[in-house]
Amino acid sequence: MCTSVRSIVLLCFVLIGLPFVSAQAQTLADKVIEHDLDNGLKLLMVERDATPTFTAYITLGVGAVNETSEYRGVAHLLEHMLFKGTRTLGTVDYEQEKPLLEQIEQVGAKLDELRTRRDVDPDEVQQLEQRLDRLQQEHKKFVVKDEFARIYAENGGVGYNAFTSKDLTSYLISLPSNKLELWAAIESDRMKNAVLREFYTEREVIKEERRRSYETSPRGLLYENLLATAFTVHPYRNPIIGWMSDIENLTLEETRSFLKRYYAPTNTVIALVGDIDPAETIALIERYFGDIDPGVPVMPVTAVEPPQNGEKRRHVQFDAEPQLSMAFHKPTLPSREDYVFDLLDQILGQGPTSRLYRSLVLEKQIATAVSTYGAPGARYPNLYVINATPRHPHTVEEVEEAIMAEIERLTREPVSEAELEKARSRLRTDRLRFLRGNNGLARMLTYYQSVAGDWRYLVNYDRKVAQLDAEDIVQVARQWLTKANRTVVTLSAEGEKQ
Repeated sequence: MCTSVRSIVLLCFVLIGLPFVSAQAQTLADKVIEHDLDNGLKLLMVERDATPTFTAYITLGVGAVNETSEYRGVAHLLEHMLFKGTRTLGTVDYEQEKPLLEQIEQVGAKLDELRTRRDVDPDEVQQLEQRLDRLQQEHKKFVVKDEFARIYAENGGVGYNAFTSKDLTSYLISLPSNKLELWAAIESDRMKNAVLREFYTEREVIKEERRRSYETSPRGLLYENLLATAFTVHPYRNPIIGWMSDIENLTLEETRSFLKRYYAPTNTVIALVGDIDPAETIALIERYFGDIDPGVPVMPVTAVEPPQNGEKRRHVQFDAEPQLSMAFHKPTLPSREDYVFDLLDQILGQGPTSRLYRSLVLEKQIATAVSTYGAPGARYPNLYVINATPRHPHTVEEVEEAIMAEIERLTREPVSEAELEKARSRLRTDRLRFLRGNNGLARMLTYYQSVAGDWRYLVNYDRKVAQLDAEDIVQVARQWLTKANRTVVTLSAEGEKQ
């Protein structure tokens, strides 16, 4: 399973760096076959017979942004829990296991309740903890570990994984083409009959994941503080994994309720790309997924981040080399500004020939690394982020000044036509590279169908970018890359010069 940090990075990469070329997109428009089930599930297929394999993506349009303060972190927890099996997979005998699962939930729920009370009796808590531990030990005899992964591996599956982002949750696998029905049987069973076994032990696993990926990671700390500072109201400010107190207080009942509400056909897009027969595939998907209850559509987030009328700053004290992260609020797709940011990002921060790399790393030699990306999601207005690591003995102030100098240059000097065309070309190349593989195409289809509302966003992308010119970049930089619209977070050890 992917970590939350990796999910964020991957999703940001999709947002900024994956355009298409027109010719390829037009071809794609002709090749994608859509089928809508009566229960709301959308199926997207692209037939490719170069190799006798296919890639399957199941993407649910629900992620961390859809959580409230009562159950932050539940989407990520569910991603873990849905690897635990069903009534027939992951168990030696569900009928015998079920009463024990009920006892575990009863004791676990009582413990969760007691831990929220101030007048709690420590002895009562200890006794319940010991009882829960005994029950969980007894439960182990029913558990078949990693049975999904074993079945897929024995049948030639590769790349079996899942990830949670701010906007969605995806499960993916590539298999030989003659295993399509096996995939449909397993995944429809997971959607219909998931059993949230080992809940309390998995919750502890996620707490450890949070300690490792955020609380003891300078990169994770910097990113988490950046989002929590830049956003005041919008749930994009919260970590996908949840804050530690969120994880500790997630209950099995809340988790099951979230699963039943949203992990359902009406919020699901399936993409199958590879050696498949579309007509037979439609019949297969109808047979395995068609009888599932539609579920409840995920409601849009109503919270709107207010305009940032002034710079925000935060410093994180942590024993690591100094680092700087700077973020600017920006519109998201399908706004014209979002396309401009894709071009701007190529010119400013992508690769060793970008302006920031040449200025900070090669010419001034005041930074060892600089990177740029969009974050943290794309369904709602988001951020343009610049990260940099100062080269000793240079300071974050020097690096920040150099970054702002390059941004100011963007606001007063139109980029040359040669630089603009180079940026367009790199966008096309990046997308083509991603498109070649079945995995990349399946991912893009489900991503844009879920986030943009229509996978055809891909088809029109290159035409939109081609309509932009140097003046668009100047105007966007002047409007959005301002001091009043930025958030700056620095990280360094105690007493170290920033």
